[in-house]
Amino acid sequence: MKFHASFDIKKINTPIHQQNQLFLMGSCFTENIGEKFRKHKFQVLENPNGILFNPVSVVEAIESYINPIEFKAANLFFLNDAWHSWKHHSRFSGITIEESLQKINTSITQANAYLKSADYLMITLGSAWVYLLTEKASNASLQTVAANNHKAPSDWFSKKLMTVNETVSIFEKLILELKNFNPSLKIIFTISPVRHLREGVIENNRSKSVLIQSVHELVDQFNHLYYFPAYEIVLDDLRDYRFYAEDLVHPNYQATQYVWEKLIAACIDEPTQLLMKEIADINLAFQHKPFNEQSAAHNKFLELYLLKTTQLLEQHPYLDLNKEIAYFTSGVK
Repeated sequence: MKFHASFDIKKINTPIHQQNQLFLMGSCFTENIGEKFRKHKFQVLENPNGILFNPVSVVEAIESYINPIEFKAANLFFLNDAWHSWKHHSRFSGITIEESLQKINTSITQANAYLKSADYLMITLGSAWVYLLTEKASNASLQTVAANNHKAPSDWFSKKLMTVNETVSIFEKLILELKNFNPSLKIIFTISPVRHLREGVIENNRSKSVLIQSVHELVDQFNHLYYFPAYEIVLDDLRDYRFYAEDLVHPNYQATQYVWEKLIAACIDEPTQLLMKEIADINLAFQHKPFNEQSAAHNKFLELYLLKTTQLLEQHPYLDLNKEIAYFTSGVK
């Protein structure tokens, strides 16, 4: 009997390797996948503005990395005992203006340099709903799209659903800018399977449909774009609330792991998959908690994995295994 409707996923033309630099942008689902890439020693930079959900905020952020701008005090506002930016996640907020500006401007500088040499840009879009600032909002021009509400009063915002034409238009412009900035950059689009039920069930579905149609129009138009169906895997393959967290909004660990395995199969070739398994084995050893650190058995265990790790690094010198080698070395007697 079949209990779920799996489907074939088109493979990416150029597989991802650990030597590649990956630049990840978008929703919280981006950070879940980014953590798994980093765990397997891929080079990753993610969300230099923090978590972003809507297409406008994603595009504006990437444009600020292509043509870096320096944020100043006038770009911030004070609310709930902290300074914030309407263009950034709250992790870039600060108790002082200087603290917030230092985090924001350092991140932009790093993002500019990394994006210039990145091999892949993965954009995960979460919602086509945008929140525009009203005349009551602090320190912002009207119709500015807020990337994060920073728990501001609801009357500081008005809500608008983007159209497919608007979404396609801003990304067409961005893609051409990226092509000039980094000609070898390949772009992967995904739609987040996180359900934005704050907008309502019907409104969430309207939003996701805008994003899906927009991304497919872009992929059909540009040959260096690829669509990975994270949204469809969770909604149509798994298709069960047991794969969501208790909030019934966020995919749980099992769902995220299932999507990750599908991503590996579609975007990573067999030699790199074998290397990932070796790295996973070293990760388990690194996280191992011995019953007796002084035992001969534990010392032998450390010697074995020190040898495995140094040999792997000799074969693949681009891997960052320094902390693992330091751990295995420190315990060997």
